Amino acid sequence: MNAPEHSNEITTPNTNEQFSDFERYYALAVLTFVYIFNFVDRQVLAILQEGIKVDLGLSDTQLGLLSGLSFALFYVTFGIPIARIADKGVRRNIVALAIGTWSFMTVLCGFTQNFWQLLAARVGVGIGEAGGSPPAHSMISDLFPPEQRATALSVYSTGINFGVLLGFVIGGLVNDLFGWRLVFFIVGVPGILLAFLVRFSLREPPRGMSENIQVTESAPPVREVFDILKSRKSFRHIALAAGLHAFVGYGILQWLASFMIRTYDLQGTAEIGLWLGLIYGLSGAIGTFFGGYLSDKLGKRDKRWYLWIPALATFVSVPFLLFVFLLDNYSLALWIYIVPSFCAAMYLGPTLAMTHGIVSSRMRALASAILFFVLNLIGMGMGPFLTGVLSDLLEPSYGDQSLRYALVCLVFVYIWSGAHYLIACKSLREDLANAPA
Repeated sequence: MNAPEHSNEITTPNTNEQFSDFERYYALAVLTFVYIFNFVDRQVLAILQEGIKVDLGLSDTQLGLLSGLSFALFYVTFGIPIARIADKGVRRNIVALAIGTWSFMTVLCGFTQNFWQLLAARVGVGIGEAGGSPPAHSMISDLFPPEQRATALSVYSTGINFGVLLGFVIGGLVNDLFGWRLVFFIVGVPGILLAFLVRFSLREPPRGMSENIQVTESAPPVREVFDILKSRKSFRHIALAAGLHAFVGYGILQWLASFMIRTYDLQGTAEIGLWLGLIYGLSGAIGTFFGGYLSDKLGKRDKRWYLWIPALATFVSVPFLLFVFLLDNYSLALWIYIVPSFCAAMYLGPTLAMTHGIVSSRMRALASAILFFVLNLIGMGMGPFLTGVLSDLLEPSYGDQSLRYALVCLVFVYIWSGAHYLIACKSLREDLANAPA
């Protein structure tokens, strides 16, 4: 291993008190629960957007802006400075403040009366959520050693799937019974209470605890972290692969319920919310976990398995998704969707683990934020938005089938994503060996 590439961090053998297994797994459980609420509040709009479209008179492009570009721009812009604070300060407190903020702004979404008010409230949700994941990623990497890190980060990442499950099921049912405004109140208020649980029940793990080192100096400058990541060829391709993967994932997640409702003339949102929530939530959560578990297991033989697994799973998803969008059989399409829901979820844990593997402990929150900057700007920002734009452009030619063909075009980006994972494998082992101490 080469010498550290920065001088601001000094490490010594760790003399800090170690966390018990109960404390480590309790912290992981609470942070995962936080991430569940993150995605309930973020993605509940997907199951509500047909009703919002009618009530507020919106176009698909405007719906794409609400769930995509405008949300993502503020999410990624605030993510890096908040992560910088997290690398210097108490990460637990930042997570608590973040969930309180985004939950309060979610409640405000239910009181909006037009597109611009709802847009402003969604921007507030994005700003709050920017402070959630990078500090949590950093805490988890200090709680679990490198050989368990992808699994732990994958457990945390199942919050995406369970959050979508709850958002779709609760959102679909409450929307049918009481309307979309009450949904935002019901999913927002519990998060405010959860913020207090995080603040007063979690203990901040010492930096470097999982590597049995004690970090005694401050975090390096932001520019230095940027330069280290930029110099790593594997990270450049990992970030682009993850961004393109999220481009497809967020685009499908935001528009799949609308596609089903329009294509099969479904009445209400409770039924489709239940089925999509169960499929994406359960199948996706299992896929997310096994992506990290298999990477940790096979990665003991060759670190490139951390990227081979996301690549292979991404390629497998393509034909199954094409069947989902091109079939004219509602039940069969839902059954087939189980496979790509499982496979497409396998990428995030290994991606995060390798990102943390090429930086030091004081860089991890910022490294996550930089990865999420790329992932969410391309994925969350452009995926739903460009899918909505393409649907509007195709409407004169394809009518109510325009969304179907917009989603078909979207699927092929997965091939591009998988290719970058394979390219990243070529330089991964060298970049891991050259990681700062």
